[in-house]
Amino acid sequence: MNFDSKPYNTREKAFSLVEVMTALAILALTSSSVLVVIDRCASSAATSALKMQAFEVARENMEALLASPSVQESVDYGESDKYPAISWQTSVETFYEPVTARMWLRGVCSAQYSDPNGNEQTVELTHWLTDLSKEQLLQMMKQDGEGQDDIAGQLLESVEDAAEYAGVDVETIEKWLENGLITAEDGSFIKSNLDLFKQNNGEPSDDAKSKQIKSTAELRERLNQSGQETGGQSDGTGQVDSQTGLTYEELQQMDFSEIWNLMQNR
Repeated sequence: MNFDSKPYNTREKAFSLVEVMTALAILALTSSSVLVVIDRCASSAATSALKMQAFEVARENMEALLASPSVQESVDYGESDKYPAISWQTSVETFYEPVTARMWLRGVCSAQYSDPNGNEQTVELTHWLTDLSKEQLLQMMKQDGEGQDDIAGQLLESVEDAAEYAGVDVETIEKWLENGLITAEDGSFIKSNLDLFKQNNGEPSDDAKSKQIKSTAELRERLNQSGQETGGQSDGTGQVDSQTGLTYEELQQMDFSEIWNLMQNR
């Protein structure tokens, strides 16, 4: 009886070292490609989330603007309390529409954020609020010219000027800033805010701090309200607009396009 048998030392063929290294290289390339795709998807999702948050902030500001009983030319800035990574800006501005030769007041609400790549992105909403008559436009010019003089008298440009006004040294002003003293957008010191800290020895309550004037637009609004409470504005007859050198009677004789060009050059 015969039996077939394999030699005892026979082995199955295995991968060579070159084949194993090649396989590992291919696996590494494939894995890196997958990781790149995953990273891009995550970045896109984060950008979309930030964009939706910015849109929500801009929309809420626009809704608040439309719900206001009255509006005037202004610019306001801030950061979202709900989304700290989102900053916002709300402006009310006039513009000339040449097709119908009419002036309009529009609101522009924008929100800014930085995407995962560090690039600044903006979401902006615009709404035409109302058209303006020539009389309303001239009244805005008059109030703006008078308001600029009033505002300039309420602002102090340097910390040294602020210290002299408050009767303290520069170091005290710096401590007040650390304690919540608010300045205007350009860093100017607002006299009423300085008065608040001076009257409270640099330690006003949180409620008092929240009532500080936060922008030149808010300062202008308070000055206008103060003027109305003390008797309002005069009709402006014979008065000269400080920016154009023309009287308001002369401006009244111009059409919208001419007045708009003057406003652009102010």
